[in-house]
Amino acid sequence: MSDHARAPSAQVADSLKIAAFDLSPEPALVVDRDGALVAVNEAAEALFGQGLSLLARGRFRAALPPGSVLVSMMDRALFEGALVREHGVEVNLFGQPPFEADGAAAPLGDGSVLMTLHVKGVLGVERASDAAGLRSVVGLGRMLAHEIKNPLAGIRGAAQLLKTGASAADQPLAQLIVDETDRIRRLVDRMEAFSDEVPGPREAVNIHQVLDRVRALVVNGVADGLALQEHYDPSLPDVWGDEDHLIQVFLNLVKNAAEAAHMRGDGQGILSIHTAWRPGVRVRGADGKATAGAPIEIRVQDNGPGVPPSLRDHLFQPFVTTKANGTGLGLALVTKLVTSHGGLIDFDSEPGRTVFRVLLPMATGKLAPSTGDAHA
Repeated sequence: MSDHARAPSAQVADSLKIAAFDLSPEPALVVDRDGALVAVNEAAEALFGQGLSLLARGRFRAALPPGSVLVSMMDRALFEGALVREHGVEVNLFGQPPFEADGAAAPLGDGSVLMTLHVKGVLGVERASDAAGLRSVVGLGRMLAHEIKNPLAGIRGAAQLLKTGASAADQPLAQLIVDETDRIRRLVDRMEAFSDEVPGPREAVNIHQVLDRVRALVVNGVADGLALQEHYDPSLPDVWGDEDHLIQVFLNLVKNAAEAAHMRGDGQGILSIHTAWRPGVRVRGADGKATAGAPIEIRVQDNGPGVPPSLRDHLFQPFVTTKANGTGLGLALVTKLVTSHGGLIDFDSEPGRTVFRVLLPMATGKLAPSTGDAHA
């Protein structure tokens, strides 16, 4: 048989290998001969709560602590040209709390190594989104809840009075104030939802209605003067979540994107929101078990100056901010809310283009789209 005749079979074999890597329930990472991370599968992204664009920043070996068993395993696999296994390895990567796993390193023949991890039982400590800084912020929020409710009641009452005397054109704006104060009141009443111990209510939510609400809130405010683009897949099923919390997630992301686009200073700022169907994405919970899929993707993109390189590895941590007067709490709470929904969040940034991507589970019993990915 000629090489030409064998080519299709080789392509099929390669495709099967790639599919096996992507769909493997065990977290897997490929490190090249220079120590750089070049590929991760969905299980690894779910385990670390970040996409490849975040995980691959910096060299993989350089991110490991001195004397790491993982480095030794990779070196042995390359030297011996064979699979190397170690049990009870402490894994301390990408700013996440350390945990114990069984590891395996296999040479791939081109100087790169395939590293797989089998997480053993419950992670020893909480994920980064439950770090002490964020937990203290949540505790402070609970203490201040009653202080927030009183002015909210006054704002709502004033908005209702304005609505009675407002023109037909202004009445929707007054109603928007009423609706928003009601939403904030509900959020304050459910501050416990920021704690893993007391999850918020869940129901089927139309993600496009959430995004339309967010658009209405920003179009005459922080997004005024920007080109606002929407690329939605109308066939998406409902997501499974808390509508108020999802509004808060995307309101924060859209406001951040709008502020970044305004920083151009040339009147050419663009803010775009995309939704799409991304099958096959699964999330691993804190107990190490795979949870329901998270195939509904929402991307918020701007053409601002980008996130400074010095902040990219820490952007989701509490008190990290790119704003002169920012508190650094917005993205930390967004991360907490997305994680509590069984979702994922990551971002990719360069000058002129920053994209935040959120993946969420669909509501049970809903049909998936039959046409694949959305237009963009």
